[in-house]
Order: sequence, then C-alpha cells, then structure tokens
Amino acid sequence: MRVGVPKEIKNHEYRVGLTPSSVAELHAAGHEVIVETKAGMGIDFEDQAYIDAGARIVPDAKTVFAESDMIVKVKEPQPQEVAMLEPRHVLFTYLHLAADKPQAEGLMKSGATCIAYETVTAARGGLPLLKPMSEVAGRMSVQVGAHYLEKEQGGRGVLLGGVPGVAPAKVAILGGGVSGINAAQMAVGMRADVTIYDINNDRLAELDMFFSSQIKTQYASKQAIAQAVRNAHLVIGAVLVPGAAAPKLVTREMVKTMKRGSVLVDIAIDQGGCFETSHATTHEDPVFEVDGVIHYCVANMPGAVARTSAFALNNATLPFALKLANLGAEAAMKADPHLANGLNVYKGKITHEAVAEALDLPFQAWHA
Repeated sequence: MRVGVPKEIKNHEYRVGLTPSSVAELHAAGHEVIVETKAGMGIDFEDQAYIDAGARIVPDAKTVFAESDMIVKVKEPQPQEVAMLEPRHVLFTYLHLAADKPQAEGLMKSGATCIAYETVTAARGGLPLLKPMSEVAGRMSVQVGAHYLEKEQGGRGVLLGGVPGVAPAKVAILGGGVSGINAAQMAVGMRADVTIYDINNDRLAELDMFFSSQIKTQYASKQAIAQAVRNAHLVIGAVLVPGAAAPKLVTREMVKTMKRGSVLVDIAIDQGGCFETSHATTHEDPVFEVDGVIHYCVANMPGAVARTSAFALNNATLPFALKLANLGAEAAMKADPHLANGLNVYKGKITHEAVAEALDLPFQAWHA
C-alpha cells in the first residue's frame, strides 16, 4: 500500500502522523511511504531521517494525497485537506466529529473511508489510541492550570501546592478516566488539595485504593459539582463519552459562583467541551475570561509537547496502521472488530452511532 504523511496544518500543531521509526516498520513490511517535505520538522526530524527510513519525500500535501492510498495524520483534516480526499482513500487520524458537523459532512461528501483514532477500542476495554494523548492532556492540564493561576497571567495568585502555613489550592477533577487520573497524579505531586468526581462508584473505589489518602473522591451529582466549582481554584474537565459530544457538567450559572481568577481547563473541548462557557481556543491564543474566570480550552493540547506526544501516539497507532496497510481497510476491520469500531465515515455514511446521534445525522452500521 502507498501510505501518505502530510505536514500538519492546524494552528501550532507540530506532531506528525508517522515518525521515522514508524516509517521504517512500514517500509520493512513492503509498503511505500510518501512524506511531505518538512512534515517532521516541528519535532526535529529532518527529511533525511525519513529518507533513511525508506520514505519518499514530496514537495506538498497535494502530491501526498494524489499518490497515496492511505493518509495517516494526527489532527482532523482541515477544509483544504478534506477537499483532497477521494473515495479510494483511507483516512486514519483523530476526527472528533461529534463537535464538528461541517467536517463530518465534508468527509461524507468525499466518499473516503475515515477511521478515527478516538473510537478504536481494545479487547480489555478502553480506547488505546486516545489513551496516550489523554495521558498527555491530563498531565498538561495541571501544568497549565498552575501557570494561569499566577497573578501575572490574570489568575488568582495562588500557588498550587501552597507553602508551610498557607493552604494549597483546591483542584476539582471532573471525570476519573485516563485524563482524570493523570491530572490527579500531577496535582498530587504538586501537593494540591485534590478531589476527583465521577458517576461510576466502582471507579471511585478504584481511585480511592490507588491514591489512598492523597486525594478525595466524590460522586458527581449536580449539587456536588456545583459546590466543587464554587470552592475550587482549578477545575479540570476530563469527562468522555466515546464518540459522543461531552456532557455540559458545569453551567454558566456555576461559573458565576467561582472565585475571581480561578481557572477552568477543558480537556473535553475536542468533543465540544464539558463547561457551558467553553469554546475551542488555540495555542496561539489559549485562554479567555468569563465572569472573571480564566478558561483554557485548547483543542490540541498535546501539540504543545509535540515530541513527547508524537512518540506516544506512534507507539499506539503503528500496529493498527500496519494492519490496515497489510490487509487493506475492509479486510483489516473484518479481522479486528476493535479497529472496526474506529470507522466513523464509510461511503458517504456515518457509521458510528454516537457520532450520528451527536450530529443529528442518519446512522448506517458497517457490517463485516
């Protein structure tokens, strides 16, 4: 198969769909890999590194799309990339369609087979291709939250871990999944006062055992969330419903009750965000203020630590990319129902039920 890797063009996105080591694996398996020039420059991979791994370098994205059967990316295709997709293409990348109807309609019109990293599942449960970026985003959320709590950044002027004789900041984490647990690990390491909220009692028990006395856990009732938001200095939204739009757990009225200079970090913004006051931002202009509360809602958070993120992502995606290249998309999905769960758009139809429901579009199941 001819596998193409275009340079990412989303705002301040420096990751790359395939690292040179991943290219080498595909090349060794007999596939041709076509890489746009300077695709890896954002993480310090020169074109020569790709050439040494067996890739062919081409001058632009148009050539990549024209000469490839499968396109491997990181972020969702931008409009000019969607326009280059054809029915013969397999697109393998993050899509997050539940919050992006124009993209979904563009992909449907293209006729391409579109497999989303974020809905591929694992035999033992979970979302293996979303997990590494959820880990990065969870850890980053505390880092950026601590930064924007600084007075110079417009924050309340609170040190996350406090000092002897001065209480630490209160951190409320909404969601005890991969992002939430990684956020908690960082916040605990910085000696913050951490509470995790979730609606799964079994998960709360697991978190309680994992962290012991280092954190508190609480059932995420509406009343509990309202109280948490009112009292917290930093609120991290880390909820996920696979493929679907994120639930709006924090209302505008709740935000009004927060202390001036408090910070909200919305990890769920790729799926529409879990704060009613959220809207997607970029690394170029990452925050905005509502009622004196700072909102950090960057839709590609891991792009800020692009080198770490690219390696982590490739570790997870490479086995699936190899399977798709070796067998072809249809045969690969027939052989692996977990990969088939990643299929979001096929022959002009939405094939993931949660996505179709979120976008109010017809759903058509794909059958092996």
